[in-house]
Amino acid sequence: MDKRVLVVDDEKLIVKGIKFSLEQEGLLVDCAYDGEEAVAAAKANSYDVILLDLMLPKLSGFEVCQQIREFSDVPIMMLTAKSEDIDKIMGLEYGADDYITKPFNILEVKARIKAILRRSRKQTEQNDSENRLAIGDIRLERDGRRVFLKGLEVNLTAKEFDLLELLMSNPNKVYSRENLLNIVWGYEYPGDVRTVDVHVRRLREKIEQNPSEPDYIHTKWGVGYFFKVQ
Repeated sequence: MDKRVLVVDDEKLIVKGIKFSLEQEGLLVDCAYDGEEAVAAAKANSYDVILLDLMLPKLSGFEVCQQIREFSDVPIMMLTAKSEDIDKIMGLEYGADDYITKPFNILEVKARIKAILRRSRKQTEQNDSENRLAIGDIRLERDGRRVFLKGLEVNLTAKEFDLLELLMSNPNKVYSRENLLNIVWGYEYPGDVRTVDVHVRRLREKIEQNPSEPDYIHTKWGVGYFFKVQ
C-alpha cells in the first residue's frame, strides 16, 4: 500500500499492538505519545491517516486535531473511551473524520482505516481528473494553467489558454466566433471577431503538427470552431 499512518496514544502497549497490526497490512507506521509530539510529527511528515487518542498528555486529542487542521486536511480518526464525547468529536469545529471507542477490536480499526484510505484515494483521483484534461497528445492542467504537447510544455498566453481550455472541455461542440469572443474575452470587450481568428491561428501554430491541416482545432465553415475528438 505504501501508505503512512501516525498512531497517537500515551498507552505504549496499545500503540505497540496497533503498530504491529497495521504493519502487517503493509502500512508505514509512526508513533507519538503526547499531544505536542503528535502535532510536531504531523508538521514534519505527510500522513495518509492519523489515529488520535482523545486523552493525551500536554495537549488533548481535541487540541491536537484543531491544531493539525490549521495546516493539514489529513484524515483523522479519534479514539475515545467515553461514548458521550462522540458528538463533540464528530463536530465540525474539531475536524475529525471518524471515531472509534475503546476497548476496540483491532480488526475494526484496520477496516476503518482502509475505508478512509479508499475515500481519500477516490477524492484524489477525482481532483486529478477535474484538474487535468488530456486529449490526444495534449494535456492541460487547470490549476497551474499549463499545457503540454507530447510531454513538452507549450507556452501559451492567458487568452490562448482560456480558449484552448474552453474548446477541450467541450469536445466536438462548435462555438461561433461571437460566442468565443463573449465567453473568453467578455461582453464588454471592444474588439471584434477577428481577435478570435488571430488567437486560433496562433494556437494552431503552437499545438498542431501542421497548422493548415489541424488535428485538434477545426473550423466549421460559416459557423465557428471546435476541438475535434474522434
